[in-house]
Amino acid sequence: MQSKWRQGHRWISRTDKYLVRHVSRLPGGNYDAFFRRLSAAANHGKLWMAAAAVIATVPGRPRRAAVHGLIAQAVASAVTNGIFKTLLPRARPLPEHLPVFRFVHPQPKSSSMPSGHSASAVAFAVGVGLVKPSLGAALAPAALGVAYSRVHTGAHWPSDVLFGSAIGAGAALVTRRWWPVRPPFPATTRSWTSAPELPEGEGLSIVVNTLGGSFKEETADALRQVFPKAYIRTVEPDEDLRAAINETAARPGTRALGVWGGDGTVGAAAAAAVDRSLALLVLPGGTLNHFARDAGTGSLKEALTAATRGEAALADVGMVTMERGLAGKPETAEVAMLNTSSVGLYPNLVRRREHLQPALGKPLAGVVAMFRTFAAGTPTTLTVDGKLHKVWIAYVGRGRYYPRDHAPLFRPVMDDGVLDVRMITADESFARLRLLWSVLTGTVATSRITHLTEARGVRIEAGGSPMALAVDGEAVAGVRSVEYSIRPRALTYYSPRP
Repeated sequence: MQSKWRQGHRWISRTDKYLVRHVSRLPGGNYDAFFRRLSAAANHGKLWMAAAAVIATVPGRPRRAAVHGLIAQAVASAVTNGIFKTLLPRARPLPEHLPVFRFVHPQPKSSSMPSGHSASAVAFAVGVGLVKPSLGAALAPAALGVAYSRVHTGAHWPSDVLFGSAIGAGAALVTRRWWPVRPPFPATTRSWTSAPELPEGEGLSIVVNTLGGSFKEETADALRQVFPKAYIRTVEPDEDLRAAINETAARPGTRALGVWGGDGTVGAAAAAAVDRSLALLVLPGGTLNHFARDAGTGSLKEALTAATRGEAALADVGMVTMERGLAGKPETAEVAMLNTSSVGLYPNLVRRREHLQPALGKPLAGVVAMFRTFAAGTPTTLTVDGKLHKVWIAYVGRGRYYPRDHAPLFRPVMDDGVLDVRMITADESFARLRLLWSVLTGTVATSRITHLTEARGVRIEAGGSPMALAVDGEAVAGVRSVEYSIRPRALTYYSPRP
């Protein structure tokens, strides 16, 4: 066995020297300086970091490709320099093997086997190409040039370059599983229906929450210009918002209810609209406008178009029944949920993600936000449908959200009849380490700590002290138990047809 290994080693050594001799016979030229500079540019991965910075300026798949390329490069570099260069000591080519004018100076002192430059170059190019093939193809000549430059300048033997390239390709393939390509989102579909036509807002009663995320002094005047015939009720901070909404919905002559405010305000208006069989016009008055965005009324122009033409669709409404107070004297309250509800660290995650999103884009912002949130957070003990869990996040969405991982962003169907239930648990050993590793590698969705299900109803009970609950962005403290259910297609909402 040992003699076969020695024979193989001698064959590789002879082949390396044969190839280097052919390289040494190439006539001198401008390309010598080119390969020297290209090899130097790739020192410590500088060339690939610069390429990643340029690629990352384009959001979406190019930015994800840049991130994956850097991760693959980091893994390849660590494996090459931390493992194989120690296990496989080998002398580098000598000055006698190549012309002096071509020989790299000073020559690296680490083991020649394998080539770290080649590993990093191939890892980055293949890593980028697995996410965005056209970018990978564009980077391939540079990666191959760097790999060849190590032989051309006498820094490595050809077999060092070949082995390093194989390590780089392997690192890209292994880390590819860490950052799976998200499947395309399904097409947006609506259950279209008709609603009263409201030319210039005639028959429309609008509630404006002055505490809404985007309210300004001129908001009411702007709405009067868009809907000159509408009734507009401005609710001041010291007024009871729900009472004002119900009074406005019950106003004589009201054919449809409009709402300007955040998601919690929209939820309260939806409940009033359902109770009185009114169509709901959601105006973009919140900070994030989740429901208005999903409904297609993310601008006043779109809302005006839908209201004028009487274009509408049907949506499910989630009902959230909460028990608060002392165990012997519970108080029950029920609120409507149009978007999401959560227990645990999810609100902190969302706030961080939305703060970072303009600079990093949605996918990377979600990763960074999640890492920061869970590095210092603590799990909550809950009983979910009769099973006890330690939970980082318990999230319930009204409708199926995408992507199907820890960072739901988009809801293409408003009446699918399901609750989107997602939990990230701390039941397993080394819970925090598992969580941070899955965040770092992008495998949260496939990790054992993540539970993705769909249901028609869910019950969550506090495991010890009362829990803090968020419903459509509104926080509710002192909750002992909560039940979620669905009222299918209960809400008619204005939505402009494509």
